[in-house]
Amino acid sequence: MPVITTPQSFNEEDLYVDLAPMSGHRLLLKCEGFNFAGSIKLKAATEMVESAERTGTLTPDSILVESSSGNLGVALSMIAASKGYRFVCVTDSRCNLATRLMMEALGSEVHVISDHRDASSPLAARLEYVRRLSARNDRYVWLSQYTNADNWKAHYRRTAPAIARAFPRLDVLFVGAGTTGTLMGCARWFRDWHRPVRIVAVDSIGSAIFGDPPGRRMIPGLGMSMRPPLLDDAYVDEVVRVHEIDTIRMCHELAKCGFLFGGSTGTVVSGAVDWLGQHTTQDLTTVAIAPDLGERYLDTIYHNNWVEDIYGDSALVSQPHIGN
Repeated sequence: MPVITTPQSFNEEDLYVDLAPMSGHRLLLKCEGFNFAGSIKLKAATEMVESAERTGTLTPDSILVESSSGNLGVALSMIAASKGYRFVCVTDSRCNLATRLMMEALGSEVHVISDHRDASSPLAARLEYVRRLSARNDRYVWLSQYTNADNWKAHYRRTAPAIARAFPRLDVLFVGAGTTGTLMGCARWFRDWHRPVRIVAVDSIGSAIFGDPPGRRMIPGLGMSMRPPLLDDAYVDEVVRVHEIDTIRMCHELAKCGFLFGGSTGTVVSGAVDWLGQHTTQDLTTVAIAPDLGERYLDTIYHNNWVEDIYGDSALVSQPHIGN
């Protein structure tokens, strides 16, 4: 029976969902949302905060500040509350209402950048706001998840080894791409493993991570409007790109089976199922990483009016995807 004194002390590491009955493929989904932060971002947040404390960058008088589309902001809010830090999260209008309310409930300040006309993207506007805020007061400590090596080291030290313990004959790993912390940490670890593992990155269409022009993206989480500084293409074997409409359809298909996952997970599963559909003759052991759960998407991905307003009346028409 686990007994903890801090919320970041608990994280379910060994829970997998077998998607074969639903997808028709041998695909195991590593569920990373069963912790008090509700997502895989708890690992990166914990690693970055503890590293900053060890180096003396973060002191009791510090004010944490970070740009986040949602999940890292929740994780840092939880850790800040646990450790007694003030935390300011800078986000934009794509951040789900439930996520903003959760951060505020944990005592954080949430600054929503709604006007980015003077910046190339909402992310650029957020980063510029954080830079200005940090420049005004040296008490602000910006962990910078986009450039901080502790982001990927968290997954090098924890996520990848946990997958290897569970699946010593792993062939393919599907990882969503955002800051690319999870992707780079896992890819680096498996590069040195006892057998080759194919690393398939899953990205959203409209993301510029792998050199595509940036476009409209309405679902927070995966994708970026620029190339992430942490990314090293040499560790990525293949990239699968997923339309947001396919993300939404996958989330709804999984929900019909009783699994309520978030948008990032819907993207990863959609990309993995598509990839496996083109490699059906191979007997592969495959794992996909599910970064989040679905409760924070009830007013977006799981709200029919929101989906139809943004993607059209046919967005939720059933497609021959899972189980066909």
